[in-house]
Amino acid sequence: MSVSVAHTSHKVTYLVLGIIFLLLTGVAMVAFLSAREDNQAQDKAAQLSSELAAAGLRVPDTDRIAQVLGDDGGAVCADPDNALRRGVLYGMLTNGAAGPGQRPVIADNNAMRGQLAIIKVYCPRYLERFQRVVDDLKTAEVAG
Repeated sequence: MSVSVAHTSHKVTYLVLGIIFLLLTGVAMVAFLSAREDNQAQDKAAQLSSELAAAGLRVPDTDRIAQVLGDDGGAVCADPDNALRRGVLYGMLTNGAAGPGQRPVIADNNAMRGQLAIIKVYCPRYLERFQRVVDDLKTAEVAG
């Protein structure tokens, strides 16, 4: 009788150890993928920093860029050319008034150059289409 109990005890022990091993493997995979995404986010943030500097724009902290845009561009790259996103963009290019006083303005082209730099680095597949949207805008060169 004790042989059967010992045999069952070994089976339970192996089963528990197998489950623990699988859980630890899952945790290791999540940590590995997370670290890889963080590295990709840092690499893209560094690339965007150099693009912004080359364009003569203010360069935010690389860590902050990585936090905001991640490794895929976040909300910026969620089809930046669709009608809703263009509407939001056009809504931001106003005089700041509300209601009937709100008027479009000639936008600072630095804002558009920054947006184009983000798209160039994070989602280049949209660059040509978004460039056409920007080309249709009336912008002003601002000395900086």
